Order: sequence, then C-alpha cells, then structure tokens
Amino acid sequence: EIENYIPRNQQEEQDRIQMIWFIKNYSDYLDRTNQLAHFSASVWTVNEEHTKTLMVYHNIYESWAWIGGHADGEEDLCAVALRELQEETGIKNATLVSEQIFSLESLTVNGHFKKGIYVPGHIHYNVTYFAEADEKEALIVREDENSAVKWWSFEDALKVPSEPWMVEQIYKKLIERS
Repeated sequence: EIENYIPRNQQEEQDRIQMIWFIKNYSDYLDRTNQLAHFSASVWTVNEEHTKTLMVYHNIYESWAWIGGHADGEEDLCAVALRELQEETGIKNATLVSEQIFSLESLTVNGHFKKGIYVPGHIHYNVTYFAEADEKEALIVREDENSAVKWWSFEDALKVPSEPWMVEQIYKKLIERS
C-alpha cells in the first residue's frame, strides 16, 4: 500500500522512500521492540460537515493531537487506526472516507518515560487514514494515554497543539485535504 501511494508533496515523497527502505531492511518494522523506528497509524477524524476535527490531549507529548497508535505487529494499519480511535475517544461509529492512505509522515518521538520505563527517542513511520464521525457521539478519556478529548474547529485545531512542527507540516496539510 505504501509503495503504491502517490505522495502529494516533498515531505511525503521523502518519508515514503524512508518507509519503503525501512520495511525492506528491518523485519521487525511493525513492532515497537525496534527502538530505532517502527510503524504507527493515525486517523484524521472529522465531523460529517467537515468543519471540525477530533483531537485528544496527549499526556506524553503534552499537546492536543490527532488519534493514533503503534502497529504492534498488525499489518492492517487501517484497522490499527480505527481501533485507536475507538480506544482513545470512545467513537464507535466512525466511517472511513476512503480505505486508501490519506497521508504519510515520519514523526520523531523524544525519549520519555512510559509506565516507569524509559523509552529512547525514535521515529514513528506513520500512515494516516481519513474518517468521519458524528460529533454528538459520547466521548471518553483514556486516562493512561490522554487527559481530554474534544472536537475542534479546523481554525482552533491549528492553535491548540503545543508542537509547532506538527501544526505547520502535518495538521495544516490534513485540514487542506479535508
């Protein structure tokens, strides 16, 4: 799927090249035991009118962020993204706008502690999918990962994250495609 994806900008083209190389050279590319890099999946979730996006306040990054998580050995990254959406927000009835990849990105992760164990800095080779959900559906907070879940207007979704690179390089791109 990544090999067939047609990048829409230089960032995606370069990240796609890295991802393909990584897959060919590391058999454990889907597993976070690979501490250099591993695959993750995200879902850019918008309301039915395509005017708002659903974000979580991510405890590790201390920032409002899209929804996603580790592949953990699962090859179906779309299924990973949808599972993370349900686990992290409570949304059960999301509909994929397309089963095709929506976006690719290499994301740096700073070293951090998770459950008392140090996780060294590494790269998430991330595949993003695109879904719609009813903003009236009940939301939950998954306290071990995030401390808030909220729908934001696209304008506000660019203001609330504390990670400028994510806003400039990723969220603006996703909003333009929404």
